[in-house]
Amino acid sequence: MGNDVQELIDMLYNMITDAWGLPLGAEKCVIERDKVLDLLDEIKAQLPTELAEAKRLVSSRTEYVNNAKREAESMRKVAEQRARQLVDQEEVVRAAKIRANEIISTAEAKANELKRVANDYADDALRRTEEAISEALNEVRGSRSRFKTVSAAAMPQRETRESASQTDIEL
Repeated sequence: MGNDVQELIDMLYNMITDAWGLPLGAEKCVIERDKVLDLLDEIKAQLPTELAEAKRLVSSRTEYVNNAKREAESMRKVAEQRARQLVDQEEVVRAAKIRANEIISTAEAKANELKRVANDYADDALRRTEEAISEALNEVRGSRSRFKTVSAAAMPQRETRESASQTDIEL
């Protein structure tokens, strides 16, 4: 018989269900001993193969589940590592932005300080130039005033000399 164990058990079950009941024994019946023994022998013969197949299936299932768990764990680790990298990268970017802002602030402060110093220097240079020009102007004015004084004092002498010369000529 090429039946599998489940079919053999079904056949045995049907045989017992269809068996004649004994008078005065409600739960007892008459079955053909040889047929039942043949079915049980065939079940016994096929049971190791069925059990081996079941064990192989259970083992295969267990291996599949373990592989899936390992793969899931590996994927989880990779995802965690990637997440850490992204967080670290984000941390680096954030730190770089903070540092860039600090550098920009420092540069702006230094630029403002340089502008202030340059303005102070230019203002001082212009003030000194103005003072020098003012002193030169005062010197020119003083020289001019002295020139006018000397020129005015020399003018009457010349006129006197000229008058005397004319008087000498007239005489």
